[in-house]
Amino acid sequence: MNLPSAFEEKMKQLLGAEYTDYLDCFDEPRHYGLRVNTAKISVEDFLKISPWRLKKIPWIHNGFYYDGENCQPAKHPYYFAGLYYLQEPSAMTPADRLPIEPGDKVLDVCAAPGGKATELGARLNGTGVLAANDLSNSRAKGLLKNIELMGIGNVLVLSEEPGKLIPYFTEYFDKILIDAPCSGEGMFRKDRRMIRAWEEHGPDYFARIQKSIITQAAQMLRPGGMILYSTCTFSPEENEQTIEYLLEQYPEFDVCEIDGYEGFACGMPEVTASNDKRLSRTVRIFPHRMKGEGHFLALLKKQCPDAPDALTDPDATSSDAKYDRRSAAKDNGKTSTRRRKLPEELTDFLADVRRGFDPGRFDIRADKVYYMPEDLPALNGIRFLRTGLFLGELKKNRFEPSQAFAMNLKKEEYPRIIDLPVSDERVLKYLKGETLDVEDLVSPKEKGWYLVCVDGYPLGFGKLAGQVLKNKYLPGWRWQSA
Repeated sequence: MNLPSAFEEKMKQLLGAEYTDYLDCFDEPRHYGLRVNTAKISVEDFLKISPWRLKKIPWIHNGFYYDGENCQPAKHPYYFAGLYYLQEPSAMTPADRLPIEPGDKVLDVCAAPGGKATELGARLNGTGVLAANDLSNSRAKGLLKNIELMGIGNVLVLSEEPGKLIPYFTEYFDKILIDAPCSGEGMFRKDRRMIRAWEEHGPDYFARIQKSIITQAAQMLRPGGMILYSTCTFSPEENEQTIEYLLEQYPEFDVCEIDGYEGFACGMPEVTASNDKRLSRTVRIFPHRMKGEGHFLALLKKQCPDAPDALTDPDATSSDAKYDRRSAAKDNGKTSTRRRKLPEELTDFLADVRRGFDPGRFDIRADKVYYMPEDLPALNGIRFLRTGLFLGELKKNRFEPSQAFAMNLKKEEYPRIIDLPVSDERVLKYLKGETLDVEDLVSPKEKGWYLVCVDGYPLGFGKLAGQVLKNKYLPGWRWQSA
């Protein structure tokens, strides 16, 4: 393995006697990871139906290793049902270690392709809001697909420079995840192309970007909220020194302990100018110590101000109340426009859905219908790909439900189901966009929209006409043979 000499010298200083062990790990095979999507299925239930032998990733509650040389989980119908996400094991750690609570407002600043965002959304379990942002519009499109595939509906998918979000979301979020763009040193074993990229743009280039992102995110976090900062690099400039910079610029932040694992290494205060001992609470993941690639994590908390705002706002009972009212004030005028009478074709379709809907959260723009998360600020002026759950479209006095809606539903929430076992050849035919003969499953008199499932987990919609199911699976998601 030919590593850049400057990188080798740095790693020798960082690792000391462990450097030889680090070099030896390049001769070991990479590790493949699968994370169960608990928004759709429990870990226990997935293990009962898993087509492959899986081995637990010991520090991730819903993570497993699989044999990447002999298994193709991205080609299995369960993947198309959103039952799991394929992710490098160490990369599962940041979202796992950010303590999400029901109802949280969560921001993933650099979210594409969606591995961390989809885990955050699953842990919110339909409550609060997940704002998933990526500056690259093309990458944000892939992010949106993964979020919808995983069945997450309480979402904003944005494509903006993080600084532009500040006026809209000042002190709005309870939790923020920053998986920062970095020099990728921790991925050299997994992807040798990262070495050339490192030579073109080294740590100093990325450190400037990271300092900008983390200080911008700090302004969008409410007092009492938490940031999880992570990289997949070993560089002190991008890791401890970036956290040191935040602590200097925003002294109200503190470094929190992260739930440990025997393979974790402590952060290194000695690589910073301040030698701030709090930096030892950060975590380094080295590939020679664990079955995963290199990573860095820091969990940060924004302390509440000593003096409550009750002095200036006599109605405030807590800092949380202040921020909730601020958000509601920004939403004034928008919610009222959503409270108009809903189209009959929409209410007729939703009458069959066994789920409670708040009429004030529907947003109809042109012919498209969205169900919005609660308590959003006004979003005029920023670029987004999705706001809320896209339910479907109004077309010539009828409502056509969307692929995103299908993936967000549970089997028991919809009355008309075509549930196919995974061994049924019609599962692949459906995923390829073909028309299905279903005379053995439904009466030809039972026309209308059907939710097609595999082993009880939704894949998408179809429309029954006679004994034939017209395929409504989203064309851009269809099964590709190659």
